[in-house]
Amino acid sequence: MKSPDLNLLPIAFALYDELSVSRAARLLGMSQPAVSMALKRMRIAFDDPLFIRVPSGVTPTPRAHAIVRLARPLLGRLQEDLLRGESFDAASSTRTWTLALSDVGEMAFLPRVMTALQARAPQCGIRSVSVPTAQLAHELEKGEVDLAVGYYPALSLKTVRQRRVSTQHWSILMRADHPLRSQPMTLAAFSAAEHLVVRAEGRSQEVLERFLERRRIKRNVALMSPHFLSLPFLVSRSDLIATIPHSVALLFACMSPTLVGVSPPFEAPTFDLKFHWHRRFDNEARSRWLRDQLAEVFREDPTLPQPTPLAAGPRTRSGSRRDRRSV
Repeated sequence: MKSPDLNLLPIAFALYDELSVSRAARLLGMSQPAVSMALKRMRIAFDDPLFIRVPSGVTPTPRAHAIVRLARPLLGRLQEDLLRGESFDAASSTRTWTLALSDVGEMAFLPRVMTALQARAPQCGIRSVSVPTAQLAHELEKGEVDLAVGYYPALSLKTVRQRRVSTQHWSILMRADHPLRSQPMTLAAFSAAEHLVVRAEGRSQEVLERFLERRRIKRNVALMSPHFLSLPFLVSRSDLIATIPHSVALLFACMSPTLVGVSPPFEAPTFDLKFHWHRRFDNEARSRWLRDQLAEVFREDPTLPQPTPLAAGPRTRSGSRRDRRSV
């Protein structure tokens, strides 16, 4: 047996976890031929097929089982031990922070995070990335992503740590002169209105969609979109309404006087936004520093206020009542 190249072990781990060359390639961010070539090198080094082709993909041989069981914990401990003794000087560091952010997380939190990091680590750049959910845990493990911030239920893994930073509620975004704003929002009015629905796989909106389905609350869906950023333009120029996280509705309403957010006519479940990191970096000084800074940012500026209960507001000069639920 030739001396194995230890750089090939992460590829062996990916093949072992995914049981498919193509899925392992996507997870690793490599081409399928590159993974196949690495597997060929491993077969030569270990004098064993390691992964046998089957109709569903590949299956590990007993030798592959043994290698992964032995090498994975050893490699993890080695990486942790090497990182434990490091120190981090924020004032002199020039390394870029890489944050994976959901669209809600980027809109609601990146401005505050950016301000804090630029003040405390002025020479470090910040990179916001969008990573496929299936690949995100591996990017965190490799250290290609420092933290994932947002609603990522797929990261509820034993290897991924998490910390809650905000509990999110829901608001209905509409244009300020929408006919529905002049009267209390009822369930019947909600169902009859024309809705713009944001549907993005693995995102916070799924929490609301599952709730509406369980409660059998129907809507007149006029438009579906995978993006939040187009909402203010579409809603401000139409009779469409959109039920979205309150922090996002508040941002849109603050940016434009033509938009308001009101409370929905039901008690929808909340959801948590969290930041996530791989357990490999529990003791890394740089990662600890970043997590501490983000925790401080959210302590200083806690959860954005939820919509206030419906109440009849004071009369305006025009004689109409102002809806205190508006944001």
